[in-house]
Amino acid sequence: MVVGPGAHRARGALGELVSIPTDGAPLDGLYYEAADPGEPGSGALAGALLMHGNGQNFYSGPARFLVPHLLGARISCLAFNRRGHDTISCRTRVPEGNAFQTTAQATADNLAARRFLADRGHSSPVVIGHSNGGLLAASHVVDNPDSRALVLLSAHCGGRALLPRASALGLLARDRLAEISAKAHQLVADGKPSELILLPGWWYATSAASFVDLEERLPDLLELAAEVRCPALVLRGDEDRQLYPAERFAAIMAAPSTVVVIEGADHFYTGFEDRVGALVASWLADLLGNDGSLPTKTTSPE
Repeated sequence: MVVGPGAHRARGALGELVSIPTDGAPLDGLYYEAADPGEPGSGALAGALLMHGNGQNFYSGPARFLVPHLLGARISCLAFNRRGHDTISCRTRVPEGNAFQTTAQATADNLAARRFLADRGHSSPVVIGHSNGGLLAASHVVDNPDSRALVLLSAHCGGRALLPRASALGLLARDRLAEISAKAHQLVADGKPSELILLPGWWYATSAASFVDLEERLPDLLELAAEVRCPALVLRGDEDRQLYPAERFAAIMAAPSTVVVIEGADHFYTGFEDRVGALVASWLADLLGNDGSLPTKTTSPE
């Protein structure tokens, strides 16, 4: 089969290039229908929203490697960019991207993606998020309690703890947190919220307003846990111990949950893509085949 403009192949599956409107720049993404594209929703067990992490996008990481496995489990997929994708991007000469993201913008973008999926026949989706996308996914299912299931892949702790903890580990502001925080707040006060600040650690550049938002407005993952009403699969690699409280999140949840720690895996599941994809697809297939019910909390050392 020849793949032409507006299409993308994922291991034999064709994705439709889509543009999802927002109150600003549209969201680019790929929609993969698990059933006959002439009959939206027909034959698919569910639709899934795939939410990428900081500095990533719909064509890298879990938002890419999960798709073939999910389609094999009869789950349609929307892999999409939030406006805060990559670090700095430009569709015009107006910069956008992760360096300019805010929590409110990301929340609105995820809701726009949910509406798109509903228009394709999947009004109660599975929500899957990696890293910061995982934190946003947890927040999304709390705000949208009809979500079918939640899958967290190395979701970070969020809240006011994230920035100091990440900086202490050599990310973001490193040992310059007080200095950079003061600079960001001053730029915002001076009416320069979009002015860029270089960071000594990953993700290396951010705007003043985005840095302040990161300090003050991130949801707290463990506070969200008690409000999650759908079943959850919570994964992390065993190298992700400091910022990714998978076991504590699942323990707080009232809904059924399964925790899996992947021995030897890093934050991006490098070299473990097929294993993680198969695990997620199998868990969802079992869940959806049982009409959304799971027996009890379970923990697997994997």
